[in-house]
Amino acid sequence: MTTSEVPPAATARHDEPALDAGERDMLEGWLEHHRDTLLWKCSGLSDEQLKRAAVPTSALTLLGLVRHLAEVERWWFVSVFAGGTDEAVYGTDEDPDADFHFGPDDTYAEALATFRREVTAAREHAAGHGLDELSAGTARNGQHFSLRWIYTHMIEEYARHNGHADLLREAIDGATGS
Repeated sequence: MTTSEVPPAATARHDEPALDAGERDMLEGWLEHHRDTLLWKCSGLSDEQLKRAAVPTSALTLLGLVRHLAEVERWWFVSVFAGGTDEAVYGTDEDPDADFHFGPDDTYAEALATFRREVTAAREHAAGHGLDELSAGTARNGQHFSLRWIYTHMIEEYARHNGHADLLREAIDGATGS
């Protein structure tokens, strides 16, 4: 399944990587699985529902998670790994967390198109590079990140946020599942 084929949240299951996949296929497979899971958790909901926080004091919403993970894709694969632009997708100097702050005219269709664009760019920037290849950008201590580290971190990032998405979705309409 690809991010362009998102099943209804109440009925569909999506594939995990093969149990005996090689390291690269395993890492890419789990990352794709988590990308698909996020979109699956959003499927079938209205913009209003996707903007709904489960806790009134929180800015965490499904729409915000899609926007945030578009930011994360760009940051790790384009900015850090490839050494490309540091320009954020949504964030600004005035509002670095703008991915979670949206207005009445912001839509899931726009966020989904942005997410898909950033995922495509991430795939393109990783393609053809070995897992041991080091990033152009560095950590605060000056060390470079291996592509393996970035894949592993991205899987962790999605897994954590997909846990949030599980709770958000259940609060919206009771749908559960993985």
